[in-house]
Amino acid sequence: MALCYDIGYSEMRIPNLLEHETMPEVIQQSSSWLPLLARECHPDARIFLCSLFAPICLDRLIYPCRSLCEAVKRSCAPVMACYGYPWPEILNCNKFPADHELCIAAVSTDENSSSRRTVPRASCKDCELEEASTAREILDNLCANDFAVKIRILRKNVTTTISDFDLDPSRVEVLKHGPLLRTEIPGRLQQWLDIDATCVHNIMRGTHAGVFVVSGEVQSDKVVVNKAYAWQKKNRNLHQAVRRWKHHRCPEQAGRKV
Repeated sequence: MALCYDIGYSEMRIPNLLEHETMPEVIQQSSSWLPLLARECHPDARIFLCSLFAPICLDRLIYPCRSLCEAVKRSCAPVMACYGYPWPEILNCNKFPADHELCIAAVSTDENSSSRRTVPRASCKDCELEEASTAREILDNLCANDFAVKIRILRKNVTTTISDFDLDPSRVEVLKHGPLLRTEIPGRLQQWLDIDATCVHNIMRGTHAGVFVVSGEVQSDKVVVNKAYAWQKKNRNLHQAVRRWKHHRCPEQAGRKV
């Protein structure tokens, strides 16, 4: 089944840990979780779900650890709430064994470890690459947002369910910094890459690296990207807009007296 394809073992128990008694039932019920996995809300979400939908065929049942359930719920429940779905009672974490018992533990980085990168938090923001329709439209967008930057994004890890993204510090061209200092931009954008992992995943479209022009707002202690354009040769309007930006005057600037 799609949810647990290539999970690492080939035989599973029926009935499973959610009391599904036939494979058609398992496939039907598990497919409803595929959109959540696509949101990449937690790197262990697939392991957690497959331990329940497709438990490995052993002499005894092995449940996911309570801490694994809690970690996945902490990151994924907010994403489900974005679409009006509560965390289901069948996944009540109190049902699962404590970590000192035999159970399936978390694999990803410990969120409480100060020496390692934390798991990206859930993002409700749906974002896709914008079509660079006209140079004027792009310029208007840059004017309307707090900041605009041309950046190169690198995918650090292409083997796990969730991907870590890094900003290439040598490829940051600040077009507009707004209320931020220019020196603050790279750090704030790296924070965005970590927090809005799903948004970045959508923008990257499966590529290992890419150059983009992104613009957005500064909200409290973080930046929120509203628009993203792929920097490609065919996007002539985008190239034209960026060239013109240096000498472009936004409407509010043009209205001021010199």
